[in-house]
Amino acid sequence: MFILYGLLAGFVVGLILGGRPRALAELRFRWVPLVLVGILAQLVLFFGPVSDRVGDLGPLLYVGSTGLVFAAVLRNYRLAGLPLVAVGAASNLAAIIANGGYMPASAAAVAAVGHGLSSTYSNSVVLANPALQPLTDIYALPRWVPFTNVFSVGDVFVAAGVGAVVALAMRMLPAAPRGDVSPHLVVPEYTGEK
Repeated sequence: MFILYGLLAGFVVGLILGGRPRALAELRFRWVPLVLVGILAQLVLFFGPVSDRVGDLGPLLYVGSTGLVFAAVLRNYRLAGLPLVAVGAASNLAAIIANGGYMPASAAAVAAVGHGLSSTYSNSVVLANPALQPLTDIYALPRWVPFTNVFSVGDVFVAAGVGAVVALAMRMLPAAPRGDVSPHLVVPEYTGEK
């Protein structure tokens, strides 16, 4: 849910900077089906009846679905803001792989959000000494924040990158197509005139 805050912040910043929401329709993101499959796989994986029965396949499915989304992010790295998303996604994926297909959460962060971890397969687990501990879910959103949860430094990079993608896309103008090159977004040129 942390990414939703990035989307919202990017939209608000885009509006404040004079951006146009309709410009988001010009955003060209490749491999969208890969992202949708990865996200859908995680939604299904963490759905109660599935997570109750997934057993030892859970970590493998989680790493695989996260890898699909990461591959799509890398494919689109030229979009302004996506390098931040890539850094955050790589950080999270490294922590997940290093900890056997789970994202470790600190006990203090879990206690701070006020809810425990699932007793069935979940993407989070509290470990005493996780590998790559600084990259794990060691932070917590305040309880008063909707959808409060634990988060990692990677999540911060992902949310900031997504926010940047949205805000910058709202400020960009579509470029004229050149030959067989698909349209892309360019930053408006400042002429000094009002």
